[in-house]
Amino acid sequence: MQSVGLVVNLDKPRAAEIADTLVQCIHARGRDAVLDPKAAEAVRRPDLGLALEAFPGRVDVVFILGGDGTFLGYARRFAPFGLPLLGFNLGHLGFLSEAEPEDLDQAVDRVVRGDYELEHRMMIEAEVRRGGSTVHHLSALNDITVGKGALGRMASLRVEVDGQYVDQYAGDGLIVSTPTGSTAYSLSCGGPIVAPQAEVMLLTPICPHTLSTRPMIVPADRKVRIEARANHQDLGLSADGQVSVRLRVGDEVLVQKSAHCTTLIKWRERQFFDVLRQKLRGVEAQ
Repeated sequence: MQSVGLVVNLDKPRAAEIADTLVQCIHARGRDAVLDPKAAEAVRRPDLGLALEAFPGRVDVVFILGGDGTFLGYARRFAPFGLPLLGFNLGHLGFLSEAEPEDLDQAVDRVVRGDYELEHRMMIEAEVRRGGSTVHHLSALNDITVGKGALGRMASLRVEVDGQYVDQYAGDGLIVSTPTGSTAYSLSCGGPIVAPQAEVMLLTPICPHTLSTRPMIVPADRKVRIEARANHQDLGLSADGQVSVRLRVGDEVLVQKSAHCTTLIKWRERQFFDVLRQKLRGVEAQ
């Protein structure tokens, strides 16, 4: 590893200060560092600024300073280029982050030495078809959500998997989640926790109107078709809860495994179930 790209959520407390310290740690080990232009200005090193579009041809890894939301946004951006990502948790839960602000020196040392594993996380993509034409195409690391917007309204979604009719979901909507996203919105709606190495998609209904409607898991090589039905036009689709598009009654949403994946830098000793206990229950690893 010779060059590190830093992207920073400057809205987080002490983000600029931590980024500045991290740049010093990287330079002290004889490696190069570049930052997104706004972060470079914030740490008073405009000479290190580099447009994000140029990162894939310039850096070997990307350090992401922020919370899980920050990480998700850059994961979608850099996944097509296969850049390894290391998250520094400046947020709350930090499921996707591997390093903490108090461990900057140790984290940089480990990356320089190659003391880590690369974990490839499955992503999904959604194609919105209207009148036989594709009108939107989105990708997600966590989830694709189809649902209604207005309080008191209901969405009716016809769902098929590989052309086989599954059910008519009536309620607030439906989440199609990756295993990585199983600890996010899907979990809040009663979905199961799935180990990130599994190759599956989760179908988790949001506030279903019938007691028989339950979460479902399908193989990752299937294609999920969702047809939006309602007596109103207040319907939408979101990717990772960050990128949203409006849907019309009759639109088809096709969700499938993406050709790209997110590459995470992970410490070998930090196991998924340890992180799960720590983040969700506040229990230290044994």
